[in-house]
Amino acid sequence: MTSILIKNARAIITVDDKDTVLENQNIFIENNYFCHIGKEFFIADKVIDAEGMFVYPGLINTHHHLYQTFTRNLPQVQNLELFDWLVTLYEIWRGLNPEMIYYSAVVGMGELLKYGCTTCFDHHYVFPKENSAFIDQQFLAAEKLGMRFHASRGSMSRGKSNGGLPPDELVQSVEEILEESLQLIESYHDTSKYSMRQIVLAPCSPFSVTSELMIRTAELARKNNVRLHTHLAETKDEEDYCIEKYNMRPLDYMESLGWLGKDVWFAHGIHFSDQELYRLACTQTGVAHCPISNQKLSSGIAKIPRMLELGVPVGLAVDGSASNDGSNLLAELRAAFLLHRLQASLQAPSGYEILKMGTKGGAKILGRDDIGSIEVGKAADLFMIDSNQLEYVGACSDPKSLLATVGVNRPVAYTIVNGKIVAQQGELCDLDEQEIVHKANILVNNLLTMK
Repeated sequence: MTSILIKNARAIITVDDKDTVLENQNIFIENNYFCHIGKEFFIADKVIDAEGMFVYPGLINTHHHLYQTFTRNLPQVQNLELFDWLVTLYEIWRGLNPEMIYYSAVVGMGELLKYGCTTCFDHHYVFPKENSAFIDQQFLAAEKLGMRFHASRGSMSRGKSNGGLPPDELVQSVEEILEESLQLIESYHDTSKYSMRQIVLAPCSPFSVTSELMIRTAELARKNNVRLHTHLAETKDEEDYCIEKYNMRPLDYMESLGWLGKDVWFAHGIHFSDQELYRLACTQTGVAHCPISNQKLSSGIAKIPRMLELGVPVGLAVDGSASNDGSNLLAELRAAFLLHRLQASLQAPSGYEILKMGTKGGAKILGRDDIGSIEVGKAADLFMIDSNQLEYVGACSDPKSLLATVGVNRPVAYTIVNGKIVAQQGELCDLDEQEIVHKANILVNNLLTMK
């Protein structure tokens, strides 16, 4: 049994149903959950003096592509939009191997942890034919780091020769995909309380998979109590593709395949009509909002104010490192706040509403009721920032909104996942960062220079 006492916190932003903020109080963590929150003190194995600290629930990332960490800031794709961007990068990604997958996951998740994210969902869909065990490598990286991890068995089954976007060398048969999906579910999918590992099934996008794969994946997922995810309504090019190929808009196409419901969420969701947003709300189909990626790729601005008004489940996400150039979910909070202030003015979500998207909103999308807020009985996932820093002078009157309005431009003071300190004062606790950097940079060079 291990325990942590966080004492004398300047403010605990609980993100509970009452939006409670507690001042000068304590958090007692026993094993992997919040045991007590209040003024009382408890004897603990580890005591953190939180005077001057703001304490927040761990952030939840609802869409990522960790493998893309190795292809950030490439000059040949900086000014491309999605389809051309993908076609260019597929030629590099075909060189991925298991070691690259492991180190790209360590780098991406390590950065997430250092900036307050405690749960990561990753959408991996690139499987070169000569390589396998990629998802196993991601779970190993998450275990080493101490991150709560939801992995997806993504997939692509429609290559160029069949009217899709990816090269034929990166697509797989429906049977191969479903077989590996079931194996991963049996190996890793844990639905118990405080689970650190879950599986999601996630065909990539309408322009890279067949209708058969979408239908049979949904059947397999629902038979095994697994959630469903895909990219949708990200660009006008995708919309045009669906209309030309299926004579349907993207959401109509998804509905025809059985891909609406509370067990489904879409990445991006930019180009939905108001009537389509209403259908998402009625079916409780979720959306992962990726503000920085959407800006970089000139994809558009998701109608987040309207989604929140209608009750569409919305989470926050960094998207792929290559379409973001970072894995910092705290940066997404401020980007989302400012983006929607610019577009929607008085109808934009507040800074605190953005925080709720990045915590409770993400938990709902992932189907979790044991994470997303600081409450007794919930998993002990949190992060802390030191308000006694130059950047926060004059900015602490509203700690609920501070992360989105003022922002955080340095690693957080502490990140705790499942009752364990995994990052402290800007450094990962369980892995040697310099060793990771050295090895990862060698692998990046190998990938980028591969012929």
